[in-house]
Amino acid sequence: MPNPGPSAKDRKTVAEGLSKVLADSYAVYLKTHGYHWNVSGPNFSQFHALFMPQYTEMWTAIDEVAERIRALGELAPQGYGAFGNLSSIKDGDPTKDATAMIKDLIESHESLIGTLYGVLPTAQEAGDEVTASLISDRLTAHEKHVWMLRASL
Repeated sequence: MPNPGPSAKDRKTVAEGLSKVLADSYAVYLKTHGYHWNVSGPNFSQFHALFMPQYTEMWTAIDEVAERIRALGELAPQGYGAFGNLSSIKDGDPTKDATAMIKDLIESHESLIGTLYGVLPTAQEAGDEVTASLISDRLTAHEKHVWMLRASL
C-alpha cells in the first residue's frame, strides 16, 4: 500500500517547524543583504561579491519554504513581527567591520543550520519526504555558505 504522506496533525507540526526555518532564513537573508550594502574596507569588492550570490540564493529558498508550509495546509508567517517572534537571530549591525560581519554571518548561518537539523527528524518521523528533502537542500546550501564565509577570513 502506498504511503499516504503525513497525517493532518503531522502536517501541522512540520509546518510549525518550517515556520521557524522561514523566520530564521529571512533573518539571515536580511542580514546578508544589508552587509552586502554596508561592507567597507580593503576587501570591499571581495565581500560585496561574496554576499550577493548568497542572499540571492536565500531569497529563492525563502519562497520555497513558505510555499511548502502552504502545501502542508498552513498559513506561512509573514511580517517582521511574526518573524521576530519565531527567530532568535538578531539584526545585522552595519557599523561592524568586514571581519565582524563575516563572523556574525557564520554565527547566524550556524543558528539556522541548528534549526534545520531540529526540524528534520520531525519531517522524517511524519513520513514527509518532500519536506525532508527541502530541509536537506537547505542544509547543503547553508553549510556551503558557512564554508565560503570561513574561507574568506
